Amino acid sequence: MRVTESARIAGTTSPLRSRPAVRHFLEGPALSPADLSMVLLVTAEAADRPMPTVTLEQIPSVMRETAALGIRSVKLFAESAARDATGEASHRSDSLMARAIRSAKEAEPSIAVMTETCLCSYTADGVCYLTDRYGRPDVPATVDVTARQAVVHAEAGADIVGPASMVLGTTRGARLALDGTGHESVSVMPHVIFWSSLYDGFRLTMGATPKAGVDREFQINPGRPEQFVDSALKLVSDGADMLLLEPALFCADVLRELQTRTLVPLAPFSVSGEYNALTDVESDTGRRDVRKLVELFTMLKRAGAAASITYAALDIARQLG
Repeated sequence: MRVTESARIAGTTSPLRSRPAVRHFLEGPALSPADLSMVLLVTAEAADRPMPTVTLEQIPSVMRETAALGIRSVKLFAESAARDATGEASHRSDSLMARAIRSAKEAEPSIAVMTETCLCSYTADGVCYLTDRYGRPDVPATVDVTARQAVVHAEAGADIVGPASMVLGTTRGARLALDGTGHESVSVMPHVIFWSSLYDGFRLTMGATPKAGVDREFQINPGRPEQFVDSALKLVSDGADMLLLEPALFCADVLRELQTRTLVPLAPFSVSGEYNALTDVESDTGRRDVRKLVELFTMLKRAGAAASITYAALDIARQLG
């Protein structure tokens, strides 16, 4: 029998791609709710802001739904009305953050609660660190206050604390403070940050916009991946148990590189600008279309992410189910 040209060309199609059942069999592990961590922005009162927020009273119901959907962790941020040059309100045991941690853990003890230990919501000028009398970053004071925050968060029930200023010494300071107060089992997950305009939604929502403009003193230029990787590895040597990488859209290459350089879990953080740019609310159903984020997190899982931290975790989990 003679083989026609069209049959010959058709025969070059791979059997691995030609049948839907075979493609489904070989497509690999799908994204699941367990691959996601839910971001909660806690405000003192219900508020209409650029990003979704929750109040203290809403936390228990959100935590119950989080657990029911199979999500295993939440990342808490909390606003503060008290702001000054010392950031003292950030390490009070009755702060909104401390109360939010207690509420989350009481509602669902099995859910890992991650926090941010930073100063942008507590300083009068909205920067992530304390300053000296000349307006320069005061590194020792920032390390001290961040360590105090870590202890207060641990005492409230946090499982993972997150130094987020990228000020050198905050990770080691948090680790030493936790160990020195009997919280050796609490993990430290510092943020490793490329500077970006993608944070604006969060900053406007939480009142964390630096008055002097974009706060880039300690963040990394997105054109310098080698500096990002070097900073991340230094944080591991300082005692980091895991690393948060942000923004997620910028992190595939450094995530893959860090996979070859360290064994600590790596968690990309899909920040506010990604949530706003990559999701839409469907006018007919009122549901949020999260397909682009599902594709992003599938890629990050493939690249080695232990979990992806996102504002859309509940929306994605509902649709995956």
